[in-house]
Amino acid sequence: MAIVVNVDVMMARRKMSLTELAEKVDITMANLSILKTGKAKAIRFSTLEAICAALDCQPGDILEYVPDRVETSGTT
Repeated sequence: MAIVVNVDVMMARRKMSLTELAEKVDITMANLSILKTGKAKAIRFSTLEAICAALDCQPGDILEYVPDRVETSGTT
């Protein structure tokens, strides 16, 4: 996966529970859990904005681009 979701990291830094964040963002616990575990395929900007407001952070604190590893065989 190239995009890593760090909601759990920011929640821990802010000492906020999943339940508290779900209530502040007005999102179901199930959907927030899907996002938190990195299983989400997309996120609405309005949801990202609400999460950033609740956690007092920037989108870059939540989403991180990690390039896929490129395997080399070592042969020429």
